[in-house]
Amino acid sequence: MSAVLSSELTAQAALARLPLEEGPWNLSFELWSQAEAQRWRAVMAVSSRGRLALLADRALDGMLLQRVEARLKRSLRWVACSAAELDAALGAGELDFRALQDLGEAFADGSEGAQAQELSALNLSEQASPVLRLLDATLYDALQDGASDIHFETHLRGLKVRFRVDGVMLEVKNLEGTLAAEQLVSRLKVMAELDIGERRLPQDGRFKLRMQGREIDFRLSIMPSVFGEDAVVRVLDRAQIQAQGALTLDSLGFEPEARAAIRALARQPHGMLLVTGPTGSGKTTTLYAAISEVNTGQDKIITIEDPVEYQLPGVVQIPVNEKKGLSFARGLRSVLRHDPDRVMVGEIRDAETAQIAVQAALTGHLVFSTVHANNAFDVVGRFMHMGLDLYNVVAALNGVLAQRLMRINCQHCRAPVEPSGAELAALGLSPQPGDQFMQGRGCSHCRGTGYKGRRAVSELLCLDDELRDLIAARAAMSRIKEAARERGMRTLREAAVALVRRGESTLEELDRVTLAD
Repeated sequence: MSAVLSSELTAQAALARLPLEEGPWNLSFELWSQAEAQRWRAVMAVSSRGRLALLADRALDGMLLQRVEARLKRSLRWVACSAAELDAALGAGELDFRALQDLGEAFADGSEGAQAQELSALNLSEQASPVLRLLDATLYDALQDGASDIHFETHLRGLKVRFRVDGVMLEVKNLEGTLAAEQLVSRLKVMAELDIGERRLPQDGRFKLRMQGREIDFRLSIMPSVFGEDAVVRVLDRAQIQAQGALTLDSLGFEPEARAAIRALARQPHGMLLVTGPTGSGKTTTLYAAISEVNTGQDKIITIEDPVEYQLPGVVQIPVNEKKGLSFARGLRSVLRHDPDRVMVGEIRDAETAQIAVQAALTGHLVFSTVHANNAFDVVGRFMHMGLDLYNVVAALNGVLAQRLMRINCQHCRAPVEPSGAELAALGLSPQPGDQFMQGRGCSHCRGTGYKGRRAVSELLCLDDELRDLIAARAAMSRIKEAARERGMRTLREAAVALVRRGESTLEELDRVTLAD
């Protein structure tokens, strides 16, 4: 007996556990995708009468069952089967996706990049092409899992799909077949109105989809690699944070002292507040929250961004358009003629934008912006490297916030742990009274990772006259840091350690996110 036939028979054994009175049952990877089936180890079956069931190799998982029922708006039956039967059912889904290699008409429907398409779990089966069905299912899964980026990575035998969830990469699908991989990347190009014939140069584009009555933007980056072309899709769900509640500093998880200091800086009549950190550390979201809190309607607030990620009521938001000549520098010049009180610049990338931002802060405007630097003290060095006058920079600067996002333990599966003295010493720590080290064990709520959600940890440098004098006099960095600490400044590492000692995060996350002092 062939391996494929044996696999099919074992999968039929799993289906045989379902009630026969509801008609013949078949496995389905349309409403519940192959990626979800692999991740949750739960395969969906559909009867001839339209009844649904989830096959799993474990006892009833009530939370997972409720999640699926809420998404599909239908009731399901939970059926336990053996691990071998479930593996066979998952393998049957893999065989179904291998049919992608036989496609020849995947992209005959033209370009849809200009219009937002409707995307939902209930219309995936209506797509004629398995490539379209697979891509739509992947995008839908990413939105449901809260992924910030979707990576399509080509390799020797096909394509791997990974999601970035809570800042960490998770593999969700491995697609066999180089032809299917090429067609999927080409499909993404068509959606973003890119040149599908160009495979040697990087390309960037955007497209929109509609889901649950709202438009969601996607940014696409295509990069040639050894085995073909890789694609990364950035998910920009503008309504996501608003749907979770008010966009405030409280909702982002800052410590009370940090929140109070940021609010004080955001209410200054003029000057500049900078937020720094790596890509994906929540810089723009923090500025949005600060602006939302000070937006009383009495001030004119204008932002210039690339792109506009969240829509803020009562705020004029301008998207950068480099192709049309609207850069940050040119847009900022025009914004200053528009009688603003507060201005947000999405990112200071070059000396021209930095110079205009500093002049705006010195002439009575409050400027919010982000800049890439490792910590709060490195920001001044970045401006010096751009050739700006150091005296003007420190005169304009009110404060610099450096932040990172740390994953926090899943509340459903976290448990106490006792790290050894060697583990603590390796991270430069020592046991202290009141330590409550915790770690998530992994469950269906956190996709087996042990983490669910993230919190911001930060260090805030608030400038006063003495610190400005030290920086303008080009004092040693050790002296500047010492003066800042005398004023109560807490470093990123110290903020992260406090989070770990309270049991909200782990030592592994501390080592991943922050550097030892």
